[in-house]
Amino acid sequence: MNMIVAVDDNWGIGKNNGLLASVPGDMAFFKYKTMDHVVVMGRKTLESLPNRRGLFRRTNYVLTSNPDFEAERCIIVHSDEELLKELEQYPPDEVFLIGGASMYNRLYPLCDKLYITKLEGDFGADTFITNIDEDDRYEVTVESDVMEDDGIRYRICTYERKK
Repeated sequence: MNMIVAVDDNWGIGKNNGLLASVPGDMAFFKYKTMDHVVVMGRKTLESLPNRRGLFRRTNYVLTSNPDFEAERCIIVHSDEELLKELEQYPPDEVFLIGGASMYNRLYPLCDKLYITKLEGDFGADTFITNIDEDDRYEVTVESDVMEDDGIRYRICTYERKK
């Protein structure tokens, strides 16, 4: 499994159940990496998406404890165990964990690659994930040059599990 996320300098990922900022280059990267693949998210992440439905041209898995929850274009699962069993049918490099914080913090240790867009600055986040730079199981293997969109400077880093 892979993880894909954008973080600020404090490893914040969201504010008011939304993204920290609209960064066209990061959104294009997300679309490029996840299109025609499997995405895994929690219910709150799904509800933050346009029209509260699964992403187009992706197999969408949503983890929720609500047994009656339904959503368009989504496969609903109710436990980590059920989710992982479902994901066994896909090649691990085609599965992307896309949020939110509780999903990232619980499941990132199961990921082999982490695609992390690092936004420069403090964006006033109210939702945070583990600082992967402090996890010695992972190392940065690719780091882009600094890019800028609408005054926001960022770089895209690929972390891989150490062998």
